[in-house]
Amino acid sequence: QVQLVESGGGLVQPGGSLRLSCAVSGSSLSPYAMGWYRQAPGKQRELVARATNGGSTNYADSVKGRFTISRDNAKNTVYLQMNSLKPEDTAVYSCHAKLQPWSTDYWGQGTLVTVSS
Repeated sequence: QVQLVESGGGLVQPGGSLRLSCAVSGSSLSPYAMGWYRQAPGKQRELVARATNGGSTNYADSVKGRFTISRDNAKNTVYLQMNSLKPEDTAVYSCHAKLQPWSTDYWGQGTLVTVSS
């Protein structure tokens, strides 16, 4: 059974940094795609960043230049380094994985990131 376990959320002041981690267990494959989505109160869930096992990445325009996604394929773990955080980055961040392009979506339980002074 595939499981995604996240860590690293919390409270940070504007301008600060946080690093989120997500480990995928229960799969012998390195997932085709791993990434992060977020959902703020009253808003739709949106893609934050995504990385494929081929090395391609894509980011939401709102986080480009501030957030960096990376993968450790040997550990089936994806990271999101978030710098220069803004109050509007406050949301529940959820890890996402697809083992193959055509396969089921897997989700983590979500971790709350709060950016506030």
